[in-house]
Amino acid sequence: MRVGVNVNLPEVDAGPFSFSDEPVIGTDSTFKIKYRTDPIGFIRDCINFPKGESAADYQLEIAGKLEVEKRAAVRGPHGLGKTALAAWIVLWFALTRDGEDWKIPTTASAWRQLTKFLWPEIRLWSRRLDWEKIGRSPLDERLELLSLSIKLHSGEAFALASDNSVMIEGAHAANLLYVFDESKAIPDETWDSAEGAFATGDVYWLAISTPGEPQGRFYDIHKRAPGYEDWWVRHITLDEAIKAGRVNKQWAEQRKRQWGETSAAYINRVLGEFATSAEDGVIPLAHIEAANERWYEWKENGKQGEFVCISVDVGRGGDKSVYAKRFDMAIDELMRSNEKDIMPVAGRTKGILDKYGGYAVVDVIGIGAGVVDRLREQGYEVRPFNASEKTNKRDSTGELGFTNKRSASWWNMREILSNDPIALPPNDKLTGDLTAPKWRVMSGGKIQIESKEDIKKRIKRSTDDGDAVVMAFYDEQMWLIT
Repeated sequence: MRVGVNVNLPEVDAGPFSFSDEPVIGTDSTFKIKYRTDPIGFIRDCINFPKGESAADYQLEIAGKLEVEKRAAVRGPHGLGKTALAAWIVLWFALTRDGEDWKIPTTASAWRQLTKFLWPEIRLWSRRLDWEKIGRSPLDERLELLSLSIKLHSGEAFALASDNSVMIEGAHAANLLYVFDESKAIPDETWDSAEGAFATGDVYWLAISTPGEPQGRFYDIHKRAPGYEDWWVRHITLDEAIKAGRVNKQWAEQRKRQWGETSAAYINRVLGEFATSAEDGVIPLAHIEAANERWYEWKENGKQGEFVCISVDVGRGGDKSVYAKRFDMAIDELMRSNEKDIMPVAGRTKGILDKYGGYAVVDVIGIGAGVVDRLREQGYEVRPFNASEKTNKRDSTGELGFTNKRSASWWNMREILSNDPIALPPNDKLTGDLTAPKWRVMSGGKIQIESKEDIKKRIKRSTDDGDAVVMAFYDEQMWLIT
C-alpha cells in the first residue's frame, strides 16, 4: 500500500475549487494528494461510520489490494458487505481523481442490483463522508449526485446494463474504474469489452459477487484459468463474515437446516463458494434465481397481469396449508395458514376466487377432496390435483414418460423455467423446496420424481411451498412437454 505519494495534478478551471501543484492545507488538493493512492486511509479517515460500526478487515484488505493490483475479484456469502465496499471505492476514486480525466462505469448481472442496491448505497455513504477533511462541500443531489450517476467537474460515474458491451467498450478516460457488482452472471462479451481499456491509462477493476454455477468469466477468474493470472482473487469465508458482524450466525445455521449443507443454495449463498445443483436435482438453483429477478421486475411494474388461478397445497400431518396466487406467468407472495379442516380451507379459497375470479387447483389427496367438493357445490371451477394419478405426458424430447402426475408436473416446471417465462417470489423456503426433489429414470423409460414423503424424511420438512407453486402451473395450455 502506498500512502502519501505526491501526484502532480494538472491546473484546470475547477469552478468553485482550484487545483495547483502546491497543496493548500484544508483544500481538496491536499485531500487528493493524501488519499489518491490510499483507499484504506480514505475509508478510515473520511467516512463517518454509525456508532459501533467500522469497515471489516477484509473490506480494507480488498480496497488496499485493488489500488496495488489494479484487478480484484471477490466472492463470498450473502451479506458480507460487498455493496457498501463498492460504494466506498466509487466515492474514493471519483473524489480523488476529480480535476483529471476520469470515469467509473458500474454494471451488474441485473439492472435492479444497480437501481435498488449499488446506487442507493453510493448515495447513502456520500451523506456520511467527512466533507471538511475532503475539502469541499457535500455532493449536490440535484446537480452532482443523481439517482444513477455522479457528475463532477472532470468526470462521471454511471450505471450501465451488463448486456450493453458497446457502452462498456466505449468508456475511455485517463483514469478508469470498472465496478462489476453481482458479477457471476455478467456476459463474457461485457468482460471482453472492458478488457481493452487496460491497454492505456490508469485502470482499476473491482468484480464482486456471491458465487453461482461453476461457469462464466467470474468463475474462470476465481479458478485461476489460464490468461487470468493478473487478477487478485479473494474468497471471504462465512467465519470471517460472522466475525465481522456482517452475517448472523443463526441465519447461517437456519439456512443449513432449511437447504441442507450439500445443496447448491447453501454452498453458493452461505459459504460463498461455487457449486452446481446436484445432477439428480430436478430444478437448478440458477433457474430459480433468474425467476426471482423477473419477479422483482414484475413487482416494480405494478404486478400487471390477469389472474389465472389459486393453487392450494392442503396441510396435513402438522404441515401448513399453502396458497399460491398466479397472475399470468407470475406467482404473487405465498400465503400460509394452520387451517387443516375442510371448511376453513374452502372458505379462504372461496374468498380469493370471489376477489380475483379464475379457478382453483387443489391437492385432492386427504382432506383436499372435501375442499374440492365444497367449492364445486358453490359453483366454482376446481381442478383437482392427484399426485399419484397416472399420465401419458412425455418429456420435451418425446423419449421419456413419467411414473405419475407429480413427476410430470415437477418436470414441466423444470422445462418452463429453462425457457425463462416464470416469475417467482424470492423466498428462502420456496427456493429450498424447489431445489430439494431428486429424480431418476426408471427401467421402463419413465422419470420418477422423489415423493413428498421421501423428501420429508431426507430434509426433515415438507416442500409445501414448492408443491403449491408447481400445481399453479399445471396447465394443459402451457405444457412444454409433449
